[in-house]
Amino acid sequence: MEIIGIICEYNPFHNGHVYHLKKIKELYPNSIIVLALNSYFMQRGEISLLTKEDKVNLALLYGVDIVINLPSIYGTQSADTFAYRAIESLSKLKVNKIVFGSESCDIQKLKLIAETSLTKENDIRVKEFLDKGYNYPTALAKGLNISFTFKPNDLLAISYIKAILQINPKIEPVAIQRTNDYLDIESNDSIISASNIRNKIKGKQDISKYVPKEVVDKVHDFNDDILFKYLSLIIKRDTNLDKYLDVDEGIEYRLIKALDKSHNLDELINNLKTKRYTFNKLNRMLIHIILGITKDDAKIENDYLNILGFNKKGQKYLKKIRKEIPQNNKDSKLRDWEKKAAFIYDLIMNTNAYKKELENKPVIL
Repeated sequence: MEIIGIICEYNPFHNGHVYHLKKIKELYPNSIIVLALNSYFMQRGEISLLTKEDKVNLALLYGVDIVINLPSIYGTQSADTFAYRAIESLSKLKVNKIVFGSESCDIQKLKLIAETSLTKENDIRVKEFLDKGYNYPTALAKGLNISFTFKPNDLLAISYIKAILQINPKIEPVAIQRTNDYLDIESNDSIISASNIRNKIKGKQDISKYVPKEVVDKVHDFNDDILFKYLSLIIKRDTNLDKYLDVDEGIEYRLIKALDKSHNLDELINNLKTKRYTFNKLNRMLIHIILGITKDDAKIENDYLNILGFNKKGQKYLKKIRKEIPQNNKDSKLRDWEKKAAFIYDLIMNTNAYKKELENKPVIL
C-alpha cells in the first residue's frame, strides 16, 4: 500500500485542492493520504481565512485519510524549514511518497537542483548573492549558474526534495502539473490560485465558482486595522526587536521609522520593502513579531505529533503502526506555541480557535 504525504495550507480550500486529491487517488487508488496541515498563520506570512477545524473537516470530506498538524512555529518559517519540518512529521507516519504541485513538473531537474543546493559550495555562493542584495530565487539561480525559471511551487518542490534527501531518501517525490500560476490574481477559470481567490475575497467578489460549496460560508474576512494596531503596540513597547526571527541586519531601525509614517499594514510593508526584503519575507517577519517567535524559539525540536483528524481507513492505519510512532513529549513547547497562535488568531479573526485548541480532540469522519 502506498502511504502518500501531502503538505497544504488550504488558504482557502479550493477547486485546485480537490483536483490535487482526485489526481492522487487516480494515480494511487488504494493509498492512504496523510496531510501535514499548516493551520493559523501561513508560510508566506498570511493569516488563514479558514479555521483549523474547518480545514480538517474539508480535507477529510474530500478524501484525506489522516490530518496531522504542522506546528505554527515551523509553518511560518522559510520554505526550507517549512518543508523540512513538514516532511519530518510525515515521515513519522511512514509515508513513502510526497506528492506536490509543480509548474515545471520536471522531477529530474528538480531533483538535480535540490541535490546541488545541498552542497556546501553552493550554499556559500547563494549566501554571497544574498549578501549582494538579491532575493532568494535570484540568488539560487545565480549560485547554481543554471537557466531555470524558479516559480513559487517549483521553489517549494525543491525544498521538499532537499528535506527528503536529508530525512529519508527512500521517500519518492512525485510532481503533479500545476494548472495555474500562483502569482496570477486576474484569472476567472474554475481552478485558480489561492492568491487569486484571496484577492477576490478582499474585493468582495463572489468566489463560489472557485471553491467547493462547503467553503463559501466558512471563509472569514479579517480587518487589517486590528492586525496593524496589535503589531504597532508590540513594536512601540519592545526595545529588543532584533531577538525576533527574521529581524536581521538592522531592519528593526527601519521598522520603527517606517511605522511612524505608516497608517496601515500595506503602507508599513511598502515602506519597508527593498530588493532584499521581499513582500513574503517581510510578512513572515511581522508574523514572527506578532506571535513572539524569537530566533531561539525557531530551533525548538519537533517532539510532538498532533493528529488533527482521520477517517475509518486512516484510523485503521494508525492502529496498525501505533507501536512505530514516536512517543510525544508531554511537556512539548510546540503545544504551548500552538495554543498561543490560536489565541492570537482569535484576537484578529474573532473566532473560537483557542477553545478548540484546549480541547485538542481529533475530528473523526
